[in-house]
Amino acid sequence: MSELHNSPLSADSTWFLRRLPAMDEAQFKQWQALLEQRTGMTLPAERRSFLETKLAIRMREIGCSSYQAYYETTVVGPNAIREWSTLVDRLTVQETRFFRDPDAFRLVADYVLTRPREQLRKHALEAWSVGCSSGEEPYTLAMVLNECMNQLALQPLYGVTGSDISAPVLEKARTGQFNARKLSGVEANLKTRYFRPAERNTEEIVDSIRERVCFTRLNVLDLDRAPMHGMNIIFCQNLLIYFRRWRRRDIVRRLAERLAPGGLLVLGQGELTDWQPPGLQRVPSEHVLAWIKRQTDEE
Repeated sequence: MSELHNSPLSADSTWFLRRLPAMDEAQFKQWQALLEQRTGMTLPAERRSFLETKLAIRMREIGCSSYQAYYETTVVGPNAIREWSTLVDRLTVQETRFFRDPDAFRLVADYVLTRPREQLRKHALEAWSVGCSSGEEPYTLAMVLNECMNQLALQPLYGVTGSDISAPVLEKARTGQFNARKLSGVEANLKTRYFRPAERNTEEIVDSIRERVCFTRLNVLDLDRAPMHGMNIIFCQNLLIYFRRWRRRDIVRRLAERLAPGGLLVLGQGELTDWQPPGLQRVPSEHVLAWIKRQTDEE
């Protein structure tokens, strides 16, 4: 390291310190099209600077000096698949926390507590967190379900699956370790029951909850190939906002197909407007956007 600081930069490496030229309209549209084609996500014009910044950081890391050259690296280069995976992780918004939407989780609790007790005793509850990021949402679902089972004096017969397009955030989720800021929405009694101190001033999910949660990589454009079926609860918040309206509807239709009859689908407020998904009945709520799958689908 000291040798690097004491010697002048070579002519080939001085570009590393230069500011990259602004992305022109054609280049931006090219990247927009690639992102939408591969992930379904749309990137509006006002987020061009966000894209430029993220691309520039990665380009400097691998020694790529132009947007076009990097585009070709992610599309046809020898390591295109690996590079695309890295880039998607950089471009995916991963800010989340426990109990991010308290009203939605209260609705989930009410839903479970009003199920026939004999049904809960005989059949495991299956929940799915779509676009789970670093795991706060599926772990929250597991805590809510566990609290419900305790309240009903039933054995904890349930499981939660978290899915996301980003492999690195899924690896982080599997560790079950979080900094204190992510726990700001967790009530003290729940924090005591479900977390324990871990390394580097983090908190760790207790084993009884971690063993109920699994994670899998999944692009929501590939829902037709998702192995999840007969889910009792599907939680999909703060994901649909990145997609065009027609694609949001398509995603919700496919999620509804994965619900068991009587299952609950929870979305984020404002993510789907002026449309009634076929086969679903809206849950009357001012604060949560949710539907119940009818016992007999009405297409």
